[in-house]
Amino acid sequence: MNFLVGHKINMTQYFDEASGEVIPVTVVKAGNMVVTQIKSAEGKDKYSAVQVGIGKKKKAGKAIKGHLKDLANFAVLSEFRVTDTKAYERGQKVEIVGFQPGEMVNVIGVSKGRGFAGAMKRHGFKGFPMTHGHNKPRSVGSIGQRFPQHVRKGMRMSGHMGVEQVTVKNLQVVEVDAAKNLITIKGAVPGHRNGLVKVISTGKVNPLVKVEIVKEEKKKK
Repeated sequence: MNFLVGHKINMTQYFDEASGEVIPVTVVKAGNMVVTQIKSAEGKDKYSAVQVGIGKKKKAGKAIKGHLKDLANFAVLSEFRVTDTKAYERGQKVEIVGFQPGEMVNVIGVSKGRGFAGAMKRHGFKGFPMTHGHNKPRSVGSIGQRFPQHVRKGMRMSGHMGVEQVTVKNLQVVEVDAAKNLITIKGAVPGHRNGLVKVISTGKVNPLVKVEIVKEEKKKK
């Protein structure tokens, strides 16, 4: 299974010469990934996964230093579930050459922060009508009854919007530049520029652009 952890660079356009279509894409720069830990289903972890680290960190606690013994102090540690861990070793560098154009991927990132937002913007409420005496049409309205005499947990109200983990499924790889550690993904990726994202392959490969052939019906004389 192919995976990577890196940073979102920006959005741009990709011109497909075969079909003549312009595809909106997001450019992601993969970090220099190094395997820091391997978990196996037969061991104490009870599941198979590979942990990789990217970036550099000046200071680290004793626990992290012990965990990363004989390795660098990585700024970010990310874990990916894999079916077979035999192909990985601790200290091994992970490349992005495994990705190919047309491969379907899931992208995980942290959404942009929107600050304090009302219920209409945060949850998509319709709001009250502008007529018949409603002087606060964007307000929340009733938030409870006599019982249970407190606001229920999870009540959709005004509050901090964004900065939540978001997973966008079934995006498509358009181009891979292994020399520059860049991967181009069709569509939008969650998060701001330079935000951390995880790209996980689904194992499926589809054509980039679906070309529909339209047959012209012959006119009857």
